[in-house]
Amino acid sequence: MLEIVRRTLLEPAELDNKDLDLALNRLVSGSVDWGDFYFQRSLSESWSLEDGIVRSGNWNVDQGVGVRAVSGERTGFAYADSIALPALLEAATSARAIARAGQSGRQRVFHPVQVPALYGEMDPIASHPAGRKVDLLKTVDAYTRSLDPAICQVSVNLSLNHDTVLIASSEGDLAGDIRPLVRLDVRVVMENGDRREQGFSGGGGRYELERLLEPEFWQLHAEEAVRQARVNLTAEAAPAGTMTVVLGSGWPGVLLHEAIGHGLEGDFNRKGVSAFSGRMGEQVASPGCTVVDDGTLPDRRGSLSVDDEGIPSGCTTLIEDGRLTNYMQDRLNAGLMKMKPTGNGRRESFAHLPMPRMTNTYMLPGEHDPGEILASVDDGIYAVNFGGGQVDITSGKFVFSASEAYRIRNGRVAEAIKGATLIGNGPDVLTRVSMVGNDLALDSGVGVCGKEGQSLPVGVGQPTLRVDGLTVGGTA
Repeated sequence: MLEIVRRTLLEPAELDNKDLDLALNRLVSGSVDWGDFYFQRSLSESWSLEDGIVRSGNWNVDQGVGVRAVSGERTGFAYADSIALPALLEAATSARAIARAGQSGRQRVFHPVQVPALYGEMDPIASHPAGRKVDLLKTVDAYTRSLDPAICQVSVNLSLNHDTVLIASSEGDLAGDIRPLVRLDVRVVMENGDRREQGFSGGGGRYELERLLEPEFWQLHAEEAVRQARVNLTAEAAPAGTMTVVLGSGWPGVLLHEAIGHGLEGDFNRKGVSAFSGRMGEQVASPGCTVVDDGTLPDRRGSLSVDDEGIPSGCTTLIEDGRLTNYMQDRLNAGLMKMKPTGNGRRESFAHLPMPRMTNTYMLPGEHDPGEILASVDDGIYAVNFGGGQVDITSGKFVFSASEAYRIRNGRVAEAIKGATLIGNGPDVLTRVSMVGNDLALDSGVGVCGKEGQSLPVGVGQPTLRVDGLTVGGTA
């Protein structure tokens, strides 16, 4: 894979190891502890169809190199939107000047970072012509409309990406990765009298477009979007108060991602601003709760062969049986905290600095059957899907709106409710988990995580969970 990456990124610019050596020596000479180059070529394509009409079609290619110089806690960063030796040398000079601290550095001989290639040479953009992709959107639109006469609007979106990255560090590491990414979304609006409600479903991952073209894939998401809209058309106003909440498996793990995951990223803990700062080894969750971040899962949206610093991806156990065992680390924060990098250094593009970010974050399964968990609740709420939410990293407080939820009455799922909002504190909510299901599921492949203005694809997941004493904001 590394040779494929070099041919894609370096050979067209007539760059070789000697050029990288020259530029890295300029980067670290006289002032810098260490530094790295991040080369990237990104191809993207997207299509949008609304009410049977193609509203937009975009194709874009972007390439460049990000240059980072680190001295102690200081970081200098510059980038060039072209891959060429003059631009590389100029960016190296700029980054070094920003981070200058009066030390000296030496470039070592490059050695390749050997990792399993998760995705090989697959290219979802080049694999099919544009007409085939537009035909897919029209087919999905027609099928979706055939499912229910109450449907008044349908929108279908297709996005495809193909990234090639190469990371060269001043310590001599040379690593590359090829990252395909595809996604299909279906959104519908249904009406009944003067009431309108919508439903949404989508999915994708790091694989070829061919998988999205299979009827089994797009029919599933069309049917799920219609099902959600039907549920919302009959939903009643949600109650408010403190009550038992059962969180469904799969996508509800987004609450875990936001309320817990960000607080376990290394930079927040190094700065002492996370609710989990200084709590390593402490019981921060109920026994039976084990949370991991795993960037090695095949096909998953958040998976990478190596992170954006050239560190091989791994599976990091963050919370084990309720005890805090690790943070997610990039190279900079790991070094300053005297810990090991965990393969979580990620960036949106070559024009951004890396920082500790999640990949696929989820809770491992427990011992309870989901039916047993629901049967244990006399009166509560069953939250199956979530929409938007907000989290304060420092306090851990969160607010999440449920896009699909039901009342639980006498151990049975009852009427659908609308407008339910879950309010709580991340570290506290984990201590309120009283039952963990045996039905771990990951999301369908739609997760996008934002941090400091950078957006990245991620995965989430969890088994069914019973959470006691959670505050619910309602509309009743």
